[in-house]
Parts: sequence; structure tokens; C-alpha cells
Amino acid sequence: MGVSSWNPLRSRDGRQSKLPLYENLNTPSKERDSNDSYSDSDDDEYSITSSSPGTNNSRVTSASISTATPIMPKRSFMVSGRPRQPIAYRLPNKVIRYLCFGLTSFIIIMILTLIRASHNENKALAEGRIDRPPSAPPAWESYPFLTRYYGGIRNLVPFSKNVPEYPRLQGEPRVDKLSYVNGSNWKSDVEERNLPASKEYIKYPQSVFQSAPEKFQECFLDKANKVRVPPIRYYEGRPNGFPEAILGSYELLGLPEDICFERYGRYGPYGFGYSVRSGGLGTGEHGEKEGFEATWEKVPQVDWKGMDWADVQRRCYRSNAARYKEQPPRHASPHGFYVNEGAVPMKIQTRDTLPDEPTKSSAKELGKEKNPAPVSEGDSVGKKLPRTAVVIRCWDEYLWKEEDIMNIRSLISELVLASGGRYDVHLLVQVKNDAAHPIWADAATYQKRIEETIPEEFRGLVTFWTETQMLSLYQGIFDLFARGPDLPVHGVYRGLQMAMQHFAYLHPEYDYFWQWEMDIRYIGHYYDLFTKIENWAKEQPRKGLWERNGRFYLPSVHGTWEDFKQMARVQSEMGTTGADNIWDNVPGADKQSHASGRGDKPIWGPERPKDPKDWFEPEDDPVPETTYEKDKYVWGVGEEAEYITFNPMFDPEGTTWGLADDITGYNTTEGMPPRRAQIITASRMSRRLLMKMHRETAFLKHHAFPEMWPGTVALQHGYKAVFVPHPLYVDREWPPEIFARTLNNGRNGATGGSRTSVFGQREHNLIGLTWFYNSGFAPNLYRRWLGLKVNNDGGEEFEMTMDESKNGTSVNEMRGGEGRMCLPPVLLHPVKDVDLPVEANPEDTLDIPDSDPGA
Repeated sequence: MGVSSWNPLRSRDGRQSKLPLYENLNTPSKERDSNDSYSDSDDDEYSITSSSPGTNNSRVTSASISTATPIMPKRSFMVSGRPRQPIAYRLPNKVIRYLCFGLTSFIIIMILTLIRASHNENKALAEGRIDRPPSAPPAWESYPFLTRYYGGIRNLVPFSKNVPEYPRLQGEPRVDKLSYVNGSNWKSDVEERNLPASKEYIKYPQSVFQSAPEKFQECFLDKANKVRVPPIRYYEGRPNGFPEAILGSYELLGLPEDICFERYGRYGPYGFGYSVRSGGLGTGEHGEKEGFEATWEKVPQVDWKGMDWADVQRRCYRSNAARYKEQPPRHASPHGFYVNEGAVPMKIQTRDTLPDEPTKSSAKELGKEKNPAPVSEGDSVGKKLPRTAVVIRCWDEYLWKEEDIMNIRSLISELVLASGGRYDVHLLVQVKNDAAHPIWADAATYQKRIEETIPEEFRGLVTFWTETQMLSLYQGIFDLFARGPDLPVHGVYRGLQMAMQHFAYLHPEYDYFWQWEMDIRYIGHYYDLFTKIENWAKEQPRKGLWERNGRFYLPSVHGTWEDFKQMARVQSEMGTTGADNIWDNVPGADKQSHASGRGDKPIWGPERPKDPKDWFEPEDDPVPETTYEKDKYVWGVGEEAEYITFNPMFDPEGTTWGLADDITGYNTTEGMPPRRAQIITASRMSRRLLMKMHRETAFLKHHAFPEMWPGTVALQHGYKAVFVPHPLYVDREWPPEIFARTLNNGRNGATGGSRTSVFGQREHNLIGLTWFYNSGFAPNLYRRWLGLKVNNDGGEEFEMTMDESKNGTSVNEMRGGEGRMCLPPVLLHPVKDVDLPVEANPEDTLDIPDSDPGA
């Protein structure tokens, strides 16, 4: 009968029925488990009893059968009296609402926190405040250090017989470094060592004084024309095994490479090596100094006390004024009407004489001199020579040391006196806190600040400038804050060029301006260096010039300069395979790369910005004499360079250089304007270039980072710019081919134009050079050359004593005993904070009276 056939809960009476009771299952009724009820009684616990009369009663009619007691009683469903438990517990609605509100709030707070963290990280990344995990050391750290830079004057060999330690040709066997020492004439007794004689550099056959002598009136240090500066001295040859320059070329520029300078021959004339009482610096009086007295064998030591370099420069110029162009009138300061302006000394004159006529003529000259053309020696009237200002940048809180003083003395003596007044040296000094020192308030405050911060002998050379002054001159520049709010566009870091522009505006007497720095040193003669660099730049043709400017020149890899010129032309016109175009012509590659092509359009004339509104005075720009294809490397030869640099002028577009986009005032909706940059601001700029920069910044609000602004203006206006491949040395044994690929790893074999450029994230490869903004090799080499210890290497004991227990395989394993270091002519940067041992100044000591026993 199914499940319903047996039920242990059914009543006893139902068991007595013999026949089943018909149940109408279709009777409409509510479900048993329904929660809908019409009363509060226990309807679910109903039961059907058998008290109805039986069916066997004959009196029961058919009508009453439907209401009669069933034959078989209904089953009784016994249900528990307690409420039925649900399968899962249901929380109250109020709790559910609170939980939903809390979960939603948590999700929103989490989203906002992630957004905030992402914003902070991006900001910190842009400002360079991200603490990155230490990365793997660069490959160059595995290259061994070169040792023969630290050889001395007791181990000199002729340049033609020198076997350089580096670079070595591929497959060439390595040289036993001890062989460089074993071949020297070293003896245990210092007095018996072989020491060659030094010579005066002005008599060196290949110096500018012998190869291109000039006639002018000799300049002296004193007004009586009796005190001369002793000439610097050199030694012939090089220390045995001295490496060759890996970058640049001596032969190309005409610089001497078969000689070397030690510290007394270089700085002895300027106070190094004798006491303060004798007029010297009181340093260099101890240590290895055999033969140093030869510096003063013909010209006696100079007493430098009381020197006034401003007066020395004026007298030198006046003695040779006939050699130079006539001085233009000085710009009059627009400070209003002054009743006695233009007055002449008291003497009888008619009333019709107008004393202000010179002032009117000066005003006319100012109107004509908007963009002066560059002056070449051969083009000037009567072959009068142009003059050049060497502007050394400094700041008022700079701590002057003895080494700085002898360097500036050498710069002025070798450029101003040795050239007969062709150069003038200025100090362009920033006053960092002009709120505390209001130098523009009156002349007394200006002069007081000079006396507080500048050594006495250089005070007449100072020109002050401040950040607020530049802000007032060049108002309206949109500041990108490329290095954060602490480095505004008018500050010394991003607006350094503004001070140079304004300085050139104030000094129309100069046609060219060398921008120099306090931390540059040259082991050699400054006038010889500047003259040969300027002459070489003058002879460079314009064809392919910008392409050559963008590449490092490695003679051991590129061959001769003509080979390098040809290589640069082919790479630029045909293109090379690099990281940016290696996937060209591959199915699925970015189509944008195909449009660019591999070759570059040669730069021939001005490279204008895309928006004509960004062109500034284009009518004054030079125009090519013929087409690029027809030119036979003629245009530009004999033309003075408007811009001369010591590092390649690279294209910052696409590089990882952090300041590539620090250029403002241009319409950049269609891309950035054409631009060029070069690391380290030391350079020569023409007044024409500086005036164009000055006016464009003031009137069109164009400006860029100081290392990018001059090159960008020269590129956009078609001015002649030249990168000079001066000799550079490297501290490690780089494979030359790898070094060349590392340096010229930009677009089409150049240094820039690509994310693989060496300028940017890959600048660490340049730390080992003798010329870079953060070079570690240059300051160490210079200190060792001065006889100081560096990393516990070098010093007096190293120069005078040989340690035969060392094997000579590394810098700290060198045996020493070769005497003072001797370096060939080389530029070094940066050299900062050189502390030399100095004797006490006798003027600073206290006079203690002798005690009186009878007192």
C-alpha cells in the first residue's frame, strides 16, 4: 500500500476497520506545512475518532453516507508541539543592514587607499624619492683598474717608446705590469736616482707660443712693469706604460701628447711650494720635491700678497688696446633723468656745446646692436682682434681654499697676461640669500658682501646676481617644475643660463664668452688649450657637423678623423639597427616605427619649430650657400663657431635623460621642438648667440634647461656649433669596442635620440672618465697628482719608497718609488674641496710677549 499503509501513530480504533476509507485527495485544502492559518488553535494536531455510527446501520441513507464515519478512520498525523526549526538561522534585518553598510564602507575605503598609495608612489617616483632595491652591479665594475696613471717622473720614457698599458688591440697579449717598473732606473738611495731636467713650456716647439707667435706688449703684475710670472715647466716623455686617451685626440687638436706636467712645474709659479712669509700659499713645502727649485731658476718667486687682478687686467689691455676692436659704449642703465649726466670737467666752453651728444650716439648704437654678427679675425676692420671674457661661475658662500686660489691665478696669468689682454677673467657670483644681504639696496651693501666672501686679490672681478633679479628680468615664463617646487625655473639649477645672458648684455665689449666653473682643472697651459680649440672649431665645415657633434670619437675604434666623418655620414643617411627599430618589417610590428624610417634627414641650416609662432627673428639667421648635396665641405670653413662644447650635443628626444622635456614656451601640441643638449655647461658662446637667447627668453618666453638651451637656440637658428673631441682617459680596462657601442648607443649610432642613449639611466658608464659631471676618476687622479692620499693609496711614502713585496697588478699593489706623478695635458672635472696641508699664517698668530723674571 505504500508508505501510508503503516503508521505507528494511527489510533487503535482504526485498526478495527476491515475496509479502507476512500479519501478524496483532491479536496481543496491548505498545505500542511503552510504558515498561513486562520486561528491560533492547534489545528495541526487534529485527529478523527470512530464515534460515528457504523456503516452497517440500514437506516443510513445515501445522503448521509458522505457525512458518516468512514469505514476506516483517517490517519492521525501527530506533530510536535514546539515550533518547527528552519534549516539555517536567519539574522535580523537590522543586523543585515549594518553588515552591508560596513562591507560597502570597507570596499570604498580600500579603493580610496589604493588610489592614494598609487598617487604617492607616482609622485615619489617623479621626484626621485623611491628607494629601489639594489640592482645588479654594472658590467664595467668587473673590469680591472688601470695602474700606470700613477707612475712618476723617475720612470719617464720617450713617447715614441712608450708601450701603453691601455688600450690593447684585440688578441694582443697582456703586458706584465711589473715590467714597467723593472725597466726604470730606480735605485734604493733617493739622491742617486735618475731625474731628468724640466723645461719651460713657452719654449716647447709645438706650443702656441712657438707655432703661432703673436707680437704684443708684455704684461706685468706690478705697475712698475718689473714683476713677471714664472713660466710653467714640463718634462719630456711619459711615465712608462702610461695609457693612451680612449676618447678624443691630441693630434687632431694640435695639443702636446709627448710631454707631461708634475705639480711644482704646473703650480709652482702661482705660490705652490713656498711659504706665506715669502708671498706663497704655504703649501707643498714637504714631501717629494726634488728638482722643484728649477721653477724659479730664471724668474724669481712672486710675492702674491696685495695682488689686484682687476688692475692687472686693465693695465694689460691698455698696453695692447691697438690690437683689438674699438670698445663700444657701455649700456646706460635706465634709471631716469640725471641733471649732470654727460658733464665734462670744468673748462670754458660755449653755451651752444651740448654735453649730452655722446649719450645720443650711444643710444643709436644700442638700437643697431640687436643681433650683432659674429666676428672673425680676418673679417674685422683693419684685422682688429675680437676679445673674449672667461666668466667663472661661483656663489657668495663658496669656501675658498689655497688650491682654488692657485688655480684662478693660473687661469688669469695664462689667459690674460700670456695673450696680451685678449682675454678677461670675471667672477659671476650668485648671492643665495638676498633677503639677508640686500645688495641691490645700495652700493655699500654690494661692496660689503664682496669683502665678506671673496679673497682680496679677486674682489675687483666680481659681478653679483640673484634669483629674484632673474625673476624680474624674465617675467612670464611658464614654469614646468621639472625638478619639483624647490627648483624653480629662475633658480641657479634650472635658470643658470639667464645670468650668463644678462652678463653678456651688460658687456658689449666682448664678442665671445667662455662659461667656466670653479671645479674645472687643466693640467697644461690654458692659453694653449683655448687657442687651439678655438682655431680647430673655426676650421670645421658645416656639412655633417651636427651629426658629428652627436657622437663620441674613439680613435682606437673609429680610426682617423676622416674615417670617423665618413662613418657618421653613412650612419646618419642609411641608418643603423638599434633597440628602437630592430622589429621593423616584422609582421605585427608597430606601424609608427615604419613611418620614421632608419635614416635621418641631414641638418642643413636652421631647424625651425613646427609652429611658425615659435619662430623668433628668423630674418637674422644664416642661410646655406648651396644645397647639402652640392656642398663640398666648404660652407663654414673659416667661420667662427658660435657655440663650442666639451661633450657631444645629443638629441634628448626619446632618451631617459630626466630633463629632456624641461623646455617651456613652445607649442607642443604636435610634438616637442627640435633641441640639443650637452652635459656640463662649460662652453664658449658668442655674444650673438647669447643675445638671441636673452631676447627670446624675454620676449617670447622660451627657455630650457641650461645644458639644453644654448644648443637648442643654435640648432633652431642655424648657428655654427662644434663639439671638440678633447682627450679623455678612463680608469678601467674597458674593451674599446664595447665602450664605443656603449657610448654611441643611440639612434643611428649617435649618443641620443633613443631610450638606449648613454645619457640618462646609463650615465653610470661615464663615471670612470676624466670629464663628466659626476666623474669619480677625475678628482681622485688630481688628488694623487698633488701628492695626497686617496683611499689609502699614494702620498709621500708611495712616491719616495719602493715596496718590493707588492706585485703591481692593481692600484693598491703598486710598488711606488717612481717620484711625483706626471700627467699629460688633460681637462679634469669635477674637482671639489681639495684640502692641502697648509702652514699657519704668521699674521694670524698671537704675539706673546716674553715674560719678565723681575716682574
